[in-house]
Amino acid sequence: MSFDYRHFLASASESPGVYRMLDAQGDTLYVGKARRLKARLASYFRGALNTKTQALVARIADIQVTVTNSETEALLLEQTLIKELRPPYNILLRDDKSYPFIFVTDRHPFPALEYKRARARRDDGRYLGPYPSSLAVRESLSLMQKIFRIRNCEDSVFAHRTRPCLQFQIERCSAPCVGHISEADYRRDLEHAVQCLEGKSDQVTQELTSSMEAASRELDFEEAARLRDQTQQLRQLQQRQFVDTGDGDADIFALATRPGALCISVLSVRHGRMLGARHHAPANGLDLPADELLAEFVSQFYLGQTREIPREVITSHALTDRELIGAALSERAGKRVRITDRVRGHRAQWQSLAVTNAEQQLAGQLASQAQLARRFAALRETLGLADTPRRLECFDISHSQGEATVASCVVFDENGPRKSDYRRFNIEGVSAGDDYAAMRQALTRRFRRLADGEGERPDVLLVDGGKGQLNLAREVFVELGVSDVALVGVAKGTTRKAGLETLFLETVDRALDLDPASPALHLIQHVRDEAHRFAITGHRNRRDKARRTSTLEGIPGVGPKRRRELLRFFGGLQGVKQANREELSRAPGISATLAEAIHRALHG
Repeated sequence: MSFDYRHFLASASESPGVYRMLDAQGDTLYVGKARRLKARLASYFRGALNTKTQALVARIADIQVTVTNSETEALLLEQTLIKELRPPYNILLRDDKSYPFIFVTDRHPFPALEYKRARARRDDGRYLGPYPSSLAVRESLSLMQKIFRIRNCEDSVFAHRTRPCLQFQIERCSAPCVGHISEADYRRDLEHAVQCLEGKSDQVTQELTSSMEAASRELDFEEAARLRDQTQQLRQLQQRQFVDTGDGDADIFALATRPGALCISVLSVRHGRMLGARHHAPANGLDLPADELLAEFVSQFYLGQTREIPREVITSHALTDRELIGAALSERAGKRVRITDRVRGHRAQWQSLAVTNAEQQLAGQLASQAQLARRFAALRETLGLADTPRRLECFDISHSQGEATVASCVVFDENGPRKSDYRRFNIEGVSAGDDYAAMRQALTRRFRRLADGEGERPDVLLVDGGKGQLNLAREVFVELGVSDVALVGVAKGTTRKAGLETLFLETVDRALDLDPASPALHLIQHVRDEAHRFAITGHRNRRDKARRTSTLEGIPGVGPKRRRELLRFFGGLQGVKQANREELSRAPGISATLAEAIHRALHG
């Protein structure tokens, strides 16, 4: 029996609150919050929905509602329920037990800097962090042991040493276990190490410099040399940490997406010092847009977990419900928390670094052997091929109103993009903006070389552009006698939204609309997007070079303004070259005499 949403909505509350969507077995499918419950719930049953939301709605057997006093209270309850129930259509994060800390005990005369996975309940020392990864902790510990010679042995080992260990010999420990350093001096070095881990390395450097000068005045040159070495090492560390500003506590969230995959990178900055990055790949169960997806992620990251909340949260996209999330975080943290995506200075550097991390992590995720193998196998099944294709090629065209037309050819194999085989074709002798003629020239040049024994034959050829480009590619294949390459046209849907493409297999009569979640479609989108990127890059390089060395520059009477007007009027330099004297004189600011001079300069 289907869910009677009309009867349910008739009595739904207009208040803020939380709703739970249940399936026929009573299991929770999705938990959401709303400022007005009735309006939000009605949106699931009216209007256009994406494919994944339609799949959710089709499984609803019941909806349970909890009314709250405010939207902030609804947000907090929503995250509590998501953590407890873990619904399949919500973004789900693992708990933060794996986030490591550096621990300094108060119960030992010569404390070590220790690696800890979680805070202990008892108050028996200082915890520094949390750090985004174990690698960040180990790198920090190694640096502090190298600079300040803090011990890293277990207490049981420390208590039974009778002579210094190897760490002392390689100058990574001051050997407090056998009395080579006093408790006061060791505590001083330990405090300096802790201050550096807290981002106060400038303060430590100043103290060490003052101590070095004092030791020199007292003629204790050995101690002065030791302090000099520590100071130099700290300065080198500060130079490497370009994001170490000495100011700012922030978490930076960056979202990168590709068809069928996404990555959210979280960079942690404490006391102005970048501690490292952690990467997440949550399932986007409802195919949410970037602003909503990142808002859900940030909410659950703090409100659905036990985490330290910094004073500032920086995001790569403007969040939906930003004020609401900021109010909830401020209430939870007991301090004002600022959420922003518009930053300058060193905060813009943090944001840019987070975006770079997310994009690189996503690229690695897409290039993984298991993911690629699954996508290639799905493509074989979709195209009805006897064997899994080993080599895909995709062509695309790029130009600016016909100027500097460039065709790209990108190649993918079982290892992902094969960039050594990428090619660009500078298109000449075709009408400005004629994409079909440009594609014909590129395909003819590529496959004529193949017929001459140059290069490797693809198993599948993708052409971006749909029916027209597919027919043209088929004509080129017939002309050149190519019969053993599968041909696929990729046409964008009416909305031009990713996931709604139509594929044409071999002929325009064989159209295929794949599920947006299809691994085969994700592979085609990845290849198509790479061809588009490569074509645009080549076009821009060629256009910029042409504009820097434009043949119009040397013509008397044609300055920058007239050059711009000519290029705009004729759609590019190629259009100017094809125009006769009368056509040139029709352009703004061009007299008959100047048109004669331009034509003579271009054609001799």
